[in-house]
Amino acid sequence: MDAARDPEYLKATAQAVTDFKTALEEFLSLHETNHVARGIAPAILPHDDADPDEIHDARAKAARAAGRAYYAPRLTGSYIHVEGHGAVDPIAAWHSMASPKPLLEPDNVLEICDQILGRLEAMAAKAAAEAPSVTGVDLLHPLVWGAARRLWLNEHYREAVASAAEALVTHVQARTGRRDLSATSLWQQVFSASDPKEGQPRLRWPGDPQDQTVRSMNDGLRQFAPGAQMTIRNTSAHGTDGMTAQDALERLAVLSLLARWVDACDDVTAQPTDTPKPQARDKE
Repeated sequence: MDAARDPEYLKATAQAVTDFKTALEEFLSLHETNHVARGIAPAILPHDDADPDEIHDARAKAARAAGRAYYAPRLTGSYIHVEGHGAVDPIAAWHSMASPKPLLEPDNVLEICDQILGRLEAMAAKAAAEAPSVTGVDLLHPLVWGAARRLWLNEHYREAVASAAEALVTHVQARTGRRDLSATSLWQQVFSASDPKEGQPRLRWPGDPQDQTVRSMNDGLRQFAPGAQMTIRNTSAHGTDGMTAQDALERLAVLSLLARWVDACDDVTAQPTDTPKPQARDKE
């Protein structure tokens, strides 16, 4: 996902810039502005009574904060033009103010930090307004939405559907131990009307097998699950046409319903058979 379109990332970057500005102000509080030989001498000088260790720690703190805010200038296009140096990254070059021939002065960096924060706030608001809606989608079965979420938010709707379908198949494979079958065959086998066999468990709708509703659910799942696999997963995984958010939402809703029905089913396994003990022969 493009970082410039991720509201949470933009907010986190803004916080990093705020932290950098705070750390820089703490560093500057141990210094005074140097108005002599501007552009030649350092822009700031330590206070006469400043503790060198405190200055060292404050400088290190500001440097770490600058590292965390590294991407902010390029995200916002916020640079300072310096004659002979071109566009200067204010966060990367902040430390030059304490060196001879400084590229920047304190006010330059503090002011552009505020500008960066304003731009990040505007970008975050714009990204949030343009973000794909998750209303309703986030209420789908957790397995389905968990697999689709990242791709959905990136507007890769076809891939989101395919990912959700594959996650559901993987879940059923783990539950039944049937990793020896293709996805469509897996659904056909786990909902098969035949009795379970050793290593071939079944999923059955709970209740009396002779009850009409239970029979309808079992018969329906036997056809519905493989059908969903073929019409939803296979077409989304192998198709090339674009898929709209609405098309994807409808398919995810089907997968979510299937996932909830799978959750409701009972696991039915083959009953162990007692091996008859050999009978002793009568002595002649």
